[in-house]
Amino acid sequence: MTALREPARAARPTPVRRPRRFPSLAGAARESRIVFWLTVAAIAITASIMVFPNVIPINALVVPLLLGSLLLGPRQLPWFVVFVMVGLMLALTRQSVIQVRTVIAVAIVFLLSFIILLTSFRRSRLGVAGVLGESMLVDLRDRILGQGGIPELPHGWYAESALRSAGGTPFAGDFIVATTSPGGERLEVVVVDVSGKGEQAGTRALLLSGAFGGLLTALDPAHFLPSANNYLLRQQWEEGFATAVHLSLQLDTGAFEVRTAGHPPAIQLAAGSGRWAVLETEGPILGLIEGADFPCVRGVLRRGDALLLYTDGMVETRRRDIGLGIDRMVGQAERLLRGEFDGGAARLVEALGSQNDDRALLLVHRR
Repeated sequence: MTALREPARAARPTPVRRPRRFPSLAGAARESRIVFWLTVAAIAITASIMVFPNVIPINALVVPLLLGSLLLGPRQLPWFVVFVMVGLMLALTRQSVIQVRTVIAVAIVFLLSFIILLTSFRRSRLGVAGVLGESMLVDLRDRILGQGGIPELPHGWYAESALRSAGGTPFAGDFIVATTSPGGERLEVVVVDVSGKGEQAGTRALLLSGAFGGLLTALDPAHFLPSANNYLLRQQWEEGFATAVHLSLQLDTGAFEVRTAGHPPAIQLAAGSGRWAVLETEGPILGLIEGADFPCVRGVLRRGDALLLYTDGMVETRRRDIGLGIDRMVGQAERLLRGEFDGGAARLVEALGSQNDDRALLLVHRR
């Protein structure tokens, strides 16, 4: 085959490249400025204590210590703490009379310095300053929640998700991943419950939400749960199991497929009869059995019908069996969703489940 050549184009002047500031250099310059100004502040406070020993207390040095703990990285923070301690010893030399109150203040400053040093050693595993580390965690949390955002659906469809973590913490072991096919004719959703709860499961939930999002987009519905199971097996975590329910919904016809992996079954509302039915499916927990099979339940959502996907925190408590919890959810759904599905997921999550367990729920309704 002969390659086609493009017609010659007029030569364009080569653009002048401007020098860029690389992120690493910019970050280093920022850290240097922070160290400089904190050092200046520590010197100024130490000098003030030495000049006005009866006016400015010794524990004023706590201020640069706390600022350093928040702003400095684990490499600079230990040296800065030592520098402040040297300033404290110099300030003590200007005290005319060392009283009991002065001794207690010095002891408090030393104890605080010791605590900051311990925190710095623990933080060295992450390699970032306190404020930056917190912002990273907030960004990770937002990414988990962003994965559960429901994409825009065609006219005639309504979907809503709700998530509550154990004890009201911002991190949860339950998460939802939703996406549509490239043509927008199919909705793919998976509701996952990772082993553990709250902050303990937050890191695993973050990793799995990203991996499951990629698998959900790239694979056919029948291959998603087997691939997710293989992914978890390869991680070799001590508590590396998870349960999941996967929904594949054709938005043009309403036909759907539901598969579960050790997860509570989905619940479907038939608008014609007004009754909720449990879609019984059986599949092993993800991350335990190699080569597991996940049976499929098929159905159709007609106008007025609805579907609920949820985690066990919605239906299971220490004092209530999961079967009774599902019956209670059906009763609450009949009462709370009667004629009004907008905001129904949030109402069900608030009304059901245990405050000591993560809870997640997805509501899909065909108008």
